[in-house]
Amino acid sequence: MARRIPEFTAREKHLVSQTLVERFGRPIPVETTQSEIQLNLLEEQLTLVPSLTWQVDVCHFVVFKTGDNRFRCQFYYTDAEQFGTAKNEYDSLGDCVVDLLQVQAKHEEERQRQLRAWNAVDFSKANDGEDYHGPLIV
Repeated sequence: MARRIPEFTAREKHLVSQTLVERFGRPIPVETTQSEIQLNLLEEQLTLVPSLTWQVDVCHFVVFKTGDNRFRCQFYYTDAEQFGTAKNEYDSLGDCVVDLLQVQAKHEEERQRQLRAWNAVDFSKANDGEDYHGPLIV
C-alpha cells in the first residue's frame, strides 16, 4: 500500500496566500482539494494527493503535494489549454508557486499580444475593399 501524502500545513497555505497577495496586490481565495495524478510516469496508476487551487480571471492554478516537501504545479484556461513549468517537481513550495506565477505571467503577456494582433486585423479589407457577395444558390 502506498504511503499517504500529508496534507498542506497551515504554514504552507499561508506561504501560498502571501505569495499571491504579493503577485496580484490583493487576497486571492485558495481552496484545499484532492486531485488524482500520476505520481510515477512509468505507471498508469492514479494517486489521490492534496492540492491547492485558485483562480485569477479566466486562469486556474493548481499546486499538488506529491510527498514530504515535494510539489508539482500547473495552470490552465480550458481542458485543452494546460501548462506547467519547465520543472517536473519541486522540493520547495515557494519556488514552485513563484515559478508557476512567472511562467503564467509570461504566457499571459504573449496571449494578450496575440489577441491584440488579431483584433488589429481589418478583415473588411480582406477582399481589397470589394463588397462581399455570397455564393450563388440556384
